[in-house]
Amino acid sequence: MAGASSLRIVDVQGFATSFPVDAKNSVTLGIGRAVKRDAVVVKVTTEAGVVGYGESHHGRCPGAVAALVNTTLKQLVVGQDANDVVGIWNNIYVRQLGSHGMGAGACLAMSGIDMALWDIRGKALGVPLYKLLGGSAKPIPAYAGGVSLGYQEPRALVAEAQPLIAAGYKAIKLRVGDTPKRDLARVAAVREALGDEIAILVDANTGYTVADARKAMPVFEEYEVGWLEEPFPAHDYESYRLAASFSTIPLAAGENHYTRFEFNRVIEDGSITILQPDLSKTGGITEGLRIAHLASAWKLPINPHTSMTGLNMAASIHFLAAIDNSGYFEGDVSKNNLFRDEMVSKPYEVGSDGCVRPLERAGLGLEVNEKFITAHPGIDGPAYV
Repeated sequence: MAGASSLRIVDVQGFATSFPVDAKNSVTLGIGRAVKRDAVVVKVTTEAGVVGYGESHHGRCPGAVAALVNTTLKQLVVGQDANDVVGIWNNIYVRQLGSHGMGAGACLAMSGIDMALWDIRGKALGVPLYKLLGGSAKPIPAYAGGVSLGYQEPRALVAEAQPLIAAGYKAIKLRVGDTPKRDLARVAAVREALGDEIAILVDANTGYTVADARKAMPVFEEYEVGWLEEPFPAHDYESYRLAASFSTIPLAAGENHYTRFEFNRVIEDGSITILQPDLSKTGGITEGLRIAHLASAWKLPINPHTSMTGLNMAASIHFLAAIDNSGYFEGDVSKNNLFRDEMVSKPYEVGSDGCVRPLERAGLGLEVNEKFITAHPGIDGPAYV
């Protein structure tokens, strides 16, 4: 166990990493067809040699996010005590977000740093993150998600969905945002095949217009869809306000909202009632806890977005195990996600009850294969075409 005085931060490194997606595993969704997977891994090293890892979402420009970690933010973090997660967060806020606007790049970059600090704190104390956060190893319901279940012919979609239910999932998320007619045909086919006991969620990835939502939402309601996620861009509050009146289906969003300050607006508006902060985007675990506590006062559930690496997946489960308004964990069922299967040790398992539980090893509970990161440097260009 490392003493607190030895947790002075001596280095911060951000690594952009990518791998191409072959055509047979490519998924088409509301933002295009996936051609590669990107991520930014953050490594924080302390004076005592305790090392923590975190994930910064790539923001579709992994090289730029990694550069921000390695330049501006590194200078604000090196020399600080890794235990002081609130102080380090505030230092970045005062010098970046508070004075230069809620820039996505800084939020993404600081998220990975913050996650790595919590990994360090758990390792230094020899306890898993969920215990450090005040949680318990409670079961967390999971849905089958990630970059998967995209636009395809209904029978093929059913064929992809059925093995996931057989694997234990009790809920599944389908990609919509194509056209209302084709979206509804896919949802109808999956509902018929899977029956009424399986929860179906849908995600438009900002692909809908207000008119599309007006057509689709009442029919989604007939098929007992649990939520409609991100029909519109995160900042389009007026469209969310209008769509909230189209049916009783809850609107979900949050993966592209940053920090408690933006979630405060979302909550007060009242149109979005399923909140989905991403710990690799919104400001890290420190800020995720603040968002969850704010939402708890409004009786709103937290269903974190996660789909890139096992780091964020493991962190999200620890986080959900430590809050009183936890919802679903987003299980990544995408095919051949090397960030989940090769870059780290196994981040989670889905039980026969459709639930996941936090890892029991110290910190995030993961081993990181740095050789994988070195062998898969960042690839320039868009992730979706």
